[in-house]
Amino acid sequence: MTSELVPTDRLGPALVAATGDDRWAAPEVELISGGKSNLTFLLRSEAGELVLRRPPTGELLPSAHDMAREARVQQALAGTKVPVAPVVLVDDGDLVGIRCYVMEKVPGHIVRGELPPSYAATPAERHALGFAFADTLAHLHAVDHEAVGLGDYGRPEGFMARQVRRWTGQWEASRTHEVPEMEQLGRRLAETVPPQARTTLVHGDYRLDNVVLAAEDPGRINAVLDWELSTLGDPLTDVALLTFYWTEPGETTMSLIPGVTHLPGFPTRRDLLERYAATSGADLGEIDWYLAFSHFKFAAIAQGVQVRAKSGAMGGQDFGDLDDEIRELGHAGLALL
Repeated sequence: MTSELVPTDRLGPALVAATGDDRWAAPEVELISGGKSNLTFLLRSEAGELVLRRPPTGELLPSAHDMAREARVQQALAGTKVPVAPVVLVDDGDLVGIRCYVMEKVPGHIVRGELPPSYAATPAERHALGFAFADTLAHLHAVDHEAVGLGDYGRPEGFMARQVRRWTGQWEASRTHEVPEMEQLGRRLAETVPPQARTTLVHGDYRLDNVVLAAEDPGRINAVLDWELSTLGDPLTDVALLTFYWTEPGETTMSLIPGVTHLPGFPTRRDLLERYAATSGADLGEIDWYLAFSHFKFAAIAQGVQVRAKSGAMGGQDFGDLDDEIRELGHAGLALL
């Protein structure tokens, strides 16, 4: 399966040309678990390790899975206060035969369902981790997108209204049956879009397992990953996602995003919001609307993942039946409104 998803006979020569290192002529390829949309692969050779990102197989929804766009934003952010992985190769399909890009493998920990042994073990370290996470988002939103060559990276006017329409469309394209909570949430969001206070670069899927944490210092982020949904728009969408994914003690973690922040010692969502506001100077008065939108957006993403996994387009990954979680996301979003 891996050889079909990543044609190494064409990738090897392309990597040799990009790196100038003949040891990349015949890389070993391994699917990295955790990718729910685009597929991520670890490439190995005697020269070291690289990471390749490509779209899933099968029919793709319009505007999704743009590999060149992911690579472009990371190249633009190099040298800013936002840490990113250096890009090695970008292919629109001419070199390797698939739309993909290859980046350096950044050292550190990617934390999903559990912390590495003895890592971020104290409340002080866990607070430092959370505050670095919030600060990095504030740094992203402070980037001068014109100065780094991303002035045309999106259409900020009417951003949130378009976002509601887009994710309503994604939901409708992926749903397999009626979910009244989601239908109502989509309608109410469309009717109550708040005015946009700021325009910045936004990540679009900012959560803990999309960053690489420094192995020797939980309070430092080595790279922000997974830029598939990045654009120019309303930064409060990112802030809401940060809190949406950040579970607290006693709460149920989502099956797609296991998480660790419900463990004792991590800062609360309110702590993160206060930290972000202090670092960025942003007004967070409308955050509940954006949090409701986060529930809607993630439910649409979860439905898409479920459909692609059942069709075999996720590299053999299976995420089970997500119907109950999707329904509950719609219900919780309505409660916030």
